[in-house]
Amino acid sequence: MKLQKRRLLMLMLLVAPLTAIAEVPEFHIVIKDHKFNPARVVVPANTKVRLVIDNQDPTPEEFESHDMHREKIIAGNKTAKIKIGPLKPGEYSFFGEFNEDTAQGVVVAE
Repeated sequence: MKLQKRRLLMLMLLVAPLTAIAEVPEFHIVIKDHKFNPARVVVPANTKVRLVIDNQDPTPEEFESHDMHREKIIAGNKTAKIKIGPLKPGEYSFFGEFNEDTAQGVVVAE
């Protein structure tokens, strides 16, 4: 009986981290024609989330947010994942530093 309990405990310890990784919600943003789509992303407040940004332009873009303290260069025709949060309820702006006139967006935590 003790051996079965140990095996069960070991299995739980192995599976728990995988479950935690799978539970991080992902929100997808596309960069096309030097614009973010969607430009407004609603995420749950007080929760860690992952932005998956697909740059479909042939040129690089830098995702930058002073509000969320993040910046990442995303090569042309590449995808990047950026962890954010947990964020308090509110709005957090982001922009594409290489195309600031057109690449603007906001993350809304609610």
